[in-house]
Amino acid sequence: MLAFAANSLLCRLALQQGSIDPASFATLRVAAGVAVLLLLARRRAIAQPPDWPAAAMLWLYMAGFAFAYVSLSAGSGALILFASVQLTMFSAGLRAGERFAARGWAGLALALGGLVYLVVPGLEAPPPLGAALMGLAGVGWGVYSLRGRGKTDALAATAGNFLRALPLCLLLSLCLWGSWQAQPRGVLLALASGGLTSGLGYVIWYAALPGLTAMRAATLQLSVPPLAALGGVLLLGEVLTARLLWASCAILGGIALVLLSRARKS
Repeated sequence: MLAFAANSLLCRLALQQGSIDPASFATLRVAAGVAVLLLLARRRAIAQPPDWPAAAMLWLYMAGFAFAYVSLSAGSGALILFASVQLTMFSAGLRAGERFAARGWAGLALALGGLVYLVVPGLEAPPPLGAALMGLAGVGWGVYSLRGRGKTDALAATAGNFLRALPLCLLLSLCLWGSWQAQPRGVLLALASGGLTSGLGYVIWYAALPGLTAMRAATLQLSVPPLAALGGVLLLGEVLTARLLWASCAILGGIALVLLSRARKS
């Protein structure tokens, strides 16, 4: 979750300061992930059975996330993204017969309430296109996470997904070549996001997913917005507010209740 929060900070730094265009950011991010992961996985990634749906969902998340943050604020973007992730993964979990005990549902309600309290007050209506793109990014990440629950080699699977998502990113960049913009700062931020917080972070996530139900995996990701907000305070000089502290306590406390409760099948 720390890696996911760092991605939000790196993307916000690069795109909201105009040092790189969204298509180039997504392409460089995936390319850096490919370089790092193939170096670690070597031939294992190519030997893995190709999972093109996972690669397509990874591309959908990468592209939608980058383009959405051009017009969305950090708060509205986080709300839309994680609402979409929750809806996607909870729907899959409920269809599979997963259920929480009462304490788990209470924890989920507390975590969602904390997230809404953190990002909703003061938000204006988000631009429709940005909201739609972030919603698609959330669906893409939710499906990508669900497909990772059956993987036994997290490193090889992640490397293969990044490798197959790269041509899609390159095609998108070629279609938008007239809007290319890449200053050194933006390039470095994209490479750091791809090689470290995306590539290696997603390997850890894929390694953890087999031990989590879809509903628990979805709930865990609610920790990302407060972590990103706290990162903004520590690294970007943003103000630490009482709202952030109370919302973070509610979200993290709710997640603890979910993890302590026993999941069951209906």
